[in-house]
Amino acid sequence: MSEYPWHCRFCDREQTVSGEGWQASVVDLTAVNADGPRRLVVQFVVCPNPDCRKLSLSAALHDLKVVGNRSYTGKLIRTWPLVPPSSARSFSATVPAHILEDYHEACLAIEQSPKASAALSRRCLSGMLRDFWQVQPGSLSDEFRQVRGTVDPLTWEAIESVRKNGMIGARMESEGAEILDTEPGEAKMLIGLIETLIVDWYVGREERRKRLKDIRQITGEDAAEKAGEE
Repeated sequence: MSEYPWHCRFCDREQTVSGEGWQASVVDLTAVNADGPRRLVVQFVVCPNPDCRKLSLSAALHDLKVVGNRSYTGKLIRTWPLVPPSSARSFSATVPAHILEDYHEACLAIEQSPKASAALSRRCLSGMLRDFWQVQPGSLSDEFRQVRGTVDPLTWEAIESVRKNGMIGARMESEGAEILDTEPGEAKMLIGLIETLIVDWYVGREERRKRLKDIRQITGEDAAEKAGEE
């Protein structure tokens, strides 16, 4: 198999996987049944990052196309992430535990219950706004309005693109993590927004702190402060 781009959920890095790090097995169902022929593809991927080398395992169910004596993989029906158990990204410990917990549970629930996943995502977004920006509690839409003009313009554009999609904005008017009707793709969009905001806010803040520390070490400011404290 030729090389292809792949994102490792363990080390959270973009990778290029070759045939040596990829293995797949195929199981075909040809017995007469109510749903028709099916093909199950089970795939292993070993992260090529030498500091990671974790294995990922997933399964995908497809239609099976049979033409004469040959069979082909048809339309994708469903996928299952098995190892790790969800598509959640790995974020640093600088993100509060309760926010990461809601995010991971939203990712775990997305296939079985998009409604529950979306509710957890809304609670996660509210938790981020209250923790990072200390907004006043209210509906999620109101909490977002409190940071308008404060967050980076590109970040606000990402927020608005999700809020204006379908009925997402209307559901954000509800306070708390209510289980509400969910449109197709809404749960995935909310998870995508969570990931964007974690990177922009928490990861970005930690990177700025590290850069400041490096600058202070170069200029000798840290050493001067420590000497003054002694």
